Amino acid sequence: MTNNPKRYTVTAALPYANGPVHIGHLAGVYLPADIYVRYLRLQNRDVKFICGSDEHGVPITIRAKKEGITPQQAVDKYHELIKQSFADFNISFDIYDRTSSKIHAETAAGFFKKLYEDGKFIEQTTQQYYDEKAQQFLADRYIVGTCPKCGNENAYGDQCEACGTSLNATDLINPKSTLSGAVPVMRETKHWYLPLNEYEPWLREWIVEGHKGDWKPNVYGQCKSWIDQGLQPRAVTRDLDWGVPVPVEGAEGKVLYVWFDAPIGYISATKALTDDWEKYWKDKDSKLVHFIGKDNIVFHCIIFPSMLKAHGDYILPDNVPANEFLNLEGDKISTSRNWAVWLHEYLQDFKGKGDVLRYVLAANAPETKDNDFTWKDYQARNNNELLAILGNFINRAVVLTQKYYEGAVPSRGELTDYDKTVLEDLQGMPMVISTYIERYRFRDALAELMNLARLGNKYLADTEPWKLIKTDAERVKTIMNIALQISGSLAILMEPFLPDSAAKLRNMLSMESATWAEAGAADLLPAGHVIGKPELLFEKVEDAAVEAQVQKLLDTKKANEAANAVVEPAKENITFEDFTKMDIRIGTIIEAEKVAKTKKLLKLKIDTGIDQRTVVSGIAEFFNPEEIIGQQVSILVNLAPRDIKGITSQGMILMAENADGSLAFVQPNKAIKNGGTVS
Repeated sequence: MTNNPKRYTVTAALPYANGPVHIGHLAGVYLPADIYVRYLRLQNRDVKFICGSDEHGVPITIRAKKEGITPQQAVDKYHELIKQSFADFNISFDIYDRTSSKIHAETAAGFFKKLYEDGKFIEQTTQQYYDEKAQQFLADRYIVGTCPKCGNENAYGDQCEACGTSLNATDLINPKSTLSGAVPVMRETKHWYLPLNEYEPWLREWIVEGHKGDWKPNVYGQCKSWIDQGLQPRAVTRDLDWGVPVPVEGAEGKVLYVWFDAPIGYISATKALTDDWEKYWKDKDSKLVHFIGKDNIVFHCIIFPSMLKAHGDYILPDNVPANEFLNLEGDKISTSRNWAVWLHEYLQDFKGKGDVLRYVLAANAPETKDNDFTWKDYQARNNNELLAILGNFINRAVVLTQKYYEGAVPSRGELTDYDKTVLEDLQGMPMVISTYIERYRFRDALAELMNLARLGNKYLADTEPWKLIKTDAERVKTIMNIALQISGSLAILMEPFLPDSAAKLRNMLSMESATWAEAGAADLLPAGHVIGKPELLFEKVEDAAVEAQVQKLLDTKKANEAANAVVEPAKENITFEDFTKMDIRIGTIIEAEKVAKTKKLLKLKIDTGIDQRTVVSGIAEFFNPEEIIGQQVSILVNLAPRDIKGITSQGMILMAENADGSLAFVQPNKAIKNGGTVS
């Protein structure tokens, strides 16, 4: 553990540039990292906050193929979307770079070459999966099969996303290529491996013995489990045409494996940011902290540190405070199923409410176990906590100061025991919050921040200055002075969590930027200081807003069910003679009306070219009568008449049923004369 570091290098996991950012990413990685960095800046610490798009690897090529564009076009598109979303959400990176940059290619290639020249790799020719149909070797994500651990039939060749187990492609049961669907064959190919087994004793000493009680239990436990099972050499190259080319002879057609390439992106981004980048990566007085999700623990705690150790010039991570997963309305967030709240869409739908999402995600952060995001909880936390507690206290303090003293902070008089207790609690609060943040317990830190707002609310409710002003105006001056000191401290302590609201509050209080050390002071706002006009920090979230979001998810769920619905098997065979008995004609609907006292039935009059006849059809839930008049349909004209609700129905129109139960007419793609036969 780095004691009293001179500077901090804080990284947030590089998101794949193959899709937008969702709330699971925010809760797991980017929001806690941003809270930590903003806190360090308020402490006047020297800190660099590093991130960027991970633009290599198979997920990129898969996305590009799906969209019919080149990998470069894909990463350009999603890099800009992700970068802008982070900026709009106030994630305060010092740099948001990308791994397709020239400086990254040079840095990653140079890192590999040093390890290669130092003899840190082992070279192996192995049997790997090859797609004969696509005529290429298959990287892990181009192979799917059944997970040997949990039985998930759609596990990837490097990881099962259902149970989280890391895999090798050869572990899969019934593997197949995602490129062609073919069953892959084994072929020889040469690659370079980092012999993690040789670093096992060092990793055991560094992690198992050195970070016990220091790293979060979920991180420590996963690392110990990996080490206890025994580590194996890990390939650092891949047979692909998209990525950083392997910079040695005999490696044509090979690129650096994305999990060797990507973490070097932290280093290359720092290079792009500042000329003195080395002190943030090579000075032992610098503290390196990786913020990641739990699916990246092995890479940031075992593989990347082993790479840094092998290189020899770099510092090692001091901590890797990985979070667990955030679920959505009781179901696992899934990009492939579109089961997510996408950041850019949220910011569009809830303009000016970025801080509300920050608050809800931090208050419900999956720090020790998977947690669930629901829109009802979002609404409740905004209305019952941000609005009713924090916003209410600030509004009271500012409005009463304007009303009684024209905005000037009044002087304190003699303090009661209650006043002294409140000021003591105020003075101690920054240290309490600071201690939690330093331990990466951001949910607890936020709870203490809200406790300070509760303290202010209770103080005003207990002292009732709006009543006391009539009988003891001098006492009210003391009460309002203390309320304003609490408000000023909140403006500072809020900033890591709610930066927009903190800026708005500082503006209301006419406060200059302040440091963390100034929070809790009894005279933060001196007597006579003039504050600004009151404005609401938060607004109520109405039922309609969350209902619209819930409906969006229900529509997504319905679409997924329809897309994955199993098609009914074919019925028993009939003879050609059976088929020829059916007389199907093209007809036109000339009249349509609902059948009284029914929900599903329409009474139709159809010109069949033979005659005009009445047909009763159960399609009223999907079609309005006036909208279908004039449409051509296919009608079985030799079906025996049936009496339905007192109406004689002479035939049946043919309908196609979708997986979601919706219906569509079976009709010609161009006008056909009524009476034309369907055969």
